[in-house]
Amino acid sequence: MTRARRVVLLCPDPVGERMRGLGIRYTEIARALRDGGVHVTLAAPAVGETPEPDVVAHEWRIDEIRALRALLHGSDVVLAPPAAPHVMRELRRSAACVAIDLYDPAALEVLEHHAGRSRALRALHSTTADDQLADALATGDFFACATERQRDLWIGALLARGRITPGLYDRDPTLRELIDIVPFGVPAAAPSPAVADPIRARFPQIPGDEPILLWNGGLWRWLDAPTAIRAVARVRERGRPLHLVFMGASVAGGAGVALGQARAAVSEAGLGDVAHFNDRWVPYTDRAGWLQASAAVISTHRDHLETRYAFRTRLLDCLWAGVPAVVTAGDELATRIARDDLGAVAQPGDVEGLADGIERVLGRGRDAYAPALRAAAREYEWPRVIVPLRAFIDRDAGLAARSRATPC
Repeated sequence: MTRARRVVLLCPDPVGERMRGLGIRYTEIARALRDGGVHVTLAAPAVGETPEPDVVAHEWRIDEIRALRALLHGSDVVLAPPAAPHVMRELRRSAACVAIDLYDPAALEVLEHHAGRSRALRALHSTTADDQLADALATGDFFACATERQRDLWIGALLARGRITPGLYDRDPTLRELIDIVPFGVPAAAPSPAVADPIRARFPQIPGDEPILLWNGGLWRWLDAPTAIRAVARVRERGRPLHLVFMGASVAGGAGVALGQARAAVSEAGLGDVAHFNDRWVPYTDRAGWLQASAAVISTHRDHLETRYAFRTRLLDCLWAGVPAVVTAGDELATRIARDDLGAVAQPGDVEGLADGIERVLGRGRDAYAPALRAAAREYEWPRVIVPLRAFIDRDAGLAARSRATPC
């Protein structure tokens, strides 16, 4: 009998009750791989309750090299995003095949995240992200990304690194064995019907008969909460009651600037009584209740490079919970929302267009969008989206011969 593959997931974010994007992603990948018979070890800088039975969870910090070597010993595959040089060096030295997770284009994200800061600080963070990316591109045996648009970006980067050789092309002209789509996903099981209203429990001043528009992600500098706030003000000026709730208005992860801008926009628009900021992360297992208490979700961003290659992961929860989304155009999920009638799309910065979209979605109601949302959600179920990663894990050991430009 063939033994189960041993896979290590190196997650840079904490996992447990309250998680950010990568914590959620790696917890769900661990769950889906475990259900497929893989022996999974999930390593993170902080681990709350064990995410899943039969998933081994380890607390591991980036400076613990000996602990990393112990994690990698005897492993068949390791999945990790681009990381510090000493981490990449240990991955190359290990006997494990290395899958690099490129779903989050961090090198583009930092251009927005540090906008407005000193030139020296921006150069430091940008150079660090670029160097980590270059090291990861030289290290990986397989690369996972979120969209076809991202895949084109990373194929260009791999080509520039000399990773796309005639021999590799002859073996696989599609390059799917080298780089494929492993987006964010949603649970295969639909959310249980909510038995309570967590939003009004948190903000009892919201009347029970007035709809809620939910910003269900964090407030980050590369997003555009002020435009969403101005659109809500415009909708209310037209006579429609509406409350706007920010589900993750925490300053964690450097979100303080964006939160300050959002609060200033609320004050300027005179929405102090109808815009509500939840100043803590909602537990991952509680997010369905917040979505089900909402009439629609909103997500807005400006027109910049990060947007073009982004994958707004929190929008997938809307599909899963059956909540239409009002968004700005520019990324692939916005294109999907417009194409499949999953909500409404406006151009970046277009307050009137966004207000029109909000009114249209509220007027139609959630039930009108439910069938299309359910169909889209099925395409993003975690067991389905990890198929390319699972194929890499299951590949014959003979295919694990390194194709890297640098030696192990």
